[in-house]
Amino acid sequence: MWIAPDLAETVAAIVDEGSFDGAARRLRISPSAVSQRLRALETQIGSVLVVRSRPTRATEAGAVVVRLARQYAVIGHEASVALGHEQRDAMHVPIAVNADSLATWLLPALERVTRDHEVTFELLREDEDRTAALLDSGSALAAITSESRPIAGCSVTPLGSTEYMAVATPAYITKWLPEGVGADVLRRAPLIDFDRSDDIQSDWLRAHGVDPIVPPRHYVPASEDYAAAVRLGMGWGMLPPAQAAASIEAGTLRTLGHPDLTEPLFWQQWNIASPVLTAIRASVVGAARAALDQSRD
Repeated sequence: MWIAPDLAETVAAIVDEGSFDGAARRLRISPSAVSQRLRALETQIGSVLVVRSRPTRATEAGAVVVRLARQYAVIGHEASVALGHEQRDAMHVPIAVNADSLATWLLPALERVTRDHEVTFELLREDEDRTAALLDSGSALAAITSESRPIAGCSVTPLGSTEYMAVATPAYITKWLPEGVGADVLRRAPLIDFDRSDDIQSDWLRAHGVDPIVPPRHYVPASEDYAAAVRLGMGWGMLPPAQAAASIEAGTLRTLGHPDLTEPLFWQQWNIASPVLTAIRASVVGAARAALDQSRD
């Protein structure tokens, strides 16, 4: 079945912008034209492609069309480059990323790509256990994920493992853990989770025989703010060495002891022949392996 690029682009715009009006502004056409294009494609395919909610979202069939639209955009950009067109739009690359990678090593890797390629990035921040879903839905062209199995149509490259250590301030330890870490005190000691899907603190508690539902907890859903909350003594938390080492050396944070936990990370991206995507992967993989190897050292 042939799907016209402009119709696929319209579905992607509706999903990306969250509304028909937003898609119309992006495509520089009227909202009625957006609706007409969508109805034409839904009639052609025989499936509903967009849930008319606020914001709009793709159905399962719509996600397939969104992925196709991203692929059209990549192929069109590369063709423009190959043909030597001077006036061309930068290639837009949405990437699903986890917060800790974004806060520590990822941005310099992406900046290096912008020196040699006409590219813009849209970073979709999500937990590493859920970034692969954004890749599968067509929302992202690539993802940093804990998922080692390739999403259909994607390649997988290991990045290394992020290490996390349990830390707290000396004042917090004096108040809540004066006699050391044990199951009884950990049940009462406040902890900090990134969000309600963050389970790394829960894994550490289980290793100490504590039901993770029991202790009181704060939720701080931003990597730097999470680290700041731990440094302020609001609770104990798991931090990567890149965010904890300086404070531990200065004596403003202390480790709570083993186990240190690791989260393996992988780079997944669509299998599309693209010099830009190849350059992104090379830069990200190199930066990740250097940063994660250094953190283990």
